[in-house]
Amino acid sequence: MKAEIITVGDEILIGQIVDTNAAYIARRLNETGIVVNERTSVGDDAGQITECIGRAFGSSDIVIMTGGLGPTKDDITKKTLAEMFGSRLVNDARVEEHVRNMLALRGIPFNELNRGQSLVPECCTVLFNVHGTAPGMWFERDGRVLVSLPGVPFEMKHLMDDEVLPRLKKRFELRSVVHRTMITEGIAESMLAECIAAWESALPPYLKLAYLPAPNIVRLRLSAYEVEGDAVRGEIEMRFRELYDIIPDNIIGYETATLQETVHRLLTDRGLTLAVAESCTGGSIASKFTAMAGASAYFKLGAVTYSNEAKISVLGVSPDTLAHYGAVSEQTAREMAEGARRIAGTDYAVATTGIAGPSGGTAEKPVGTVWFAVASEEGTVAVMRNSGTDRGQIIERATAYAIELLRDRITGRR
Repeated sequence: MKAEIITVGDEILIGQIVDTNAAYIARRLNETGIVVNERTSVGDDAGQITECIGRAFGSSDIVIMTGGLGPTKDDITKKTLAEMFGSRLVNDARVEEHVRNMLALRGIPFNELNRGQSLVPECCTVLFNVHGTAPGMWFERDGRVLVSLPGVPFEMKHLMDDEVLPRLKKRFELRSVVHRTMITEGIAESMLAECIAAWESALPPYLKLAYLPAPNIVRLRLSAYEVEGDAVRGEIEMRFRELYDIIPDNIIGYETATLQETVHRLLTDRGLTLAVAESCTGGSIASKFTAMAGASAYFKLGAVTYSNEAKISVLGVSPDTLAHYGAVSEQTAREMAEGARRIAGTDYAVATTGIAGPSGGTAEKPVGTVWFAVASEEGTVAVMRNSGTDRGQIIERATAYAIELLRDRITGRR
């Protein structure tokens, strides 16, 4: 069963808003056993909308649209659909009463534009929108289904979950679409592919493997389309378990698992404490930990010592060290980590100092140079890495690597 998603609105095409609706709809359709064949965005133009729907009906069984259902003149989706399906707009009394009540609660007068919200194509099934003024609409033609939903994300989500998906399950015989994602870290995509080449070659033809790289991690997703769900889920789990014998030190977990969650569990389970001293990462490492519930059990100190003066006065870095070696150096990183651990009285402290750019680099220390250090009772380890050329990329990569280094020290890998 194939579907196409169409999002309507000039604001999407000019980049004024990010189209999160299509991502949500695609995810929910896949979970229901419907394969998304294509995603398209069109402007507020009747001709474009009509042409796009026509193409979609040629290759898909289901079309889900969002946007263009508001009360103003630029919202033309409803009128366009009425013309396309050879229908007239009629008033829906239930929708009108709902719109009146919603506006009254907000102290907004009911006018002709608001009245237009209750007009729907006579041939459609109205999907009542409890959370907004624009109803959803369900159309059928030649065995195919078109659904039009409001563009407001929370309204779309409620209609999708409460109205559209139950109707699609009842209307079509759906088989499963199964996705499972393993998260790996500490190994580049090309090296990972080389390590698991034999494993990948042995996968059954109906399982499709995708590599999805991100800073310091690579996601491995196995997918199967229109299959018997339970049997395939078991097969995928068995295949992923095989990787624990091939890359045991590189697996974090599944789906949305993160390395900071792994470290969070290590610190919590072992009763260890942590301090963080950051320069170029600007508090990013600390925020990764403090965003997790329960961090107060182990997280004792986070210091953003961006200037040399702060490194000296807060962390106790030696002025001679800064004068001789510079802020971006092994020696400074070590003293930052040791100072943070000493001040906070923690088991571990991690530090970063580097050049995030775009300026400040030299031939010896180009932009992207970052020194990392982790101090503990066993001593201090320091490592230098070049973390890229773009400022945001450098901060993101440096944050990820600092947490990886901390994990390796806690587990004894380094």
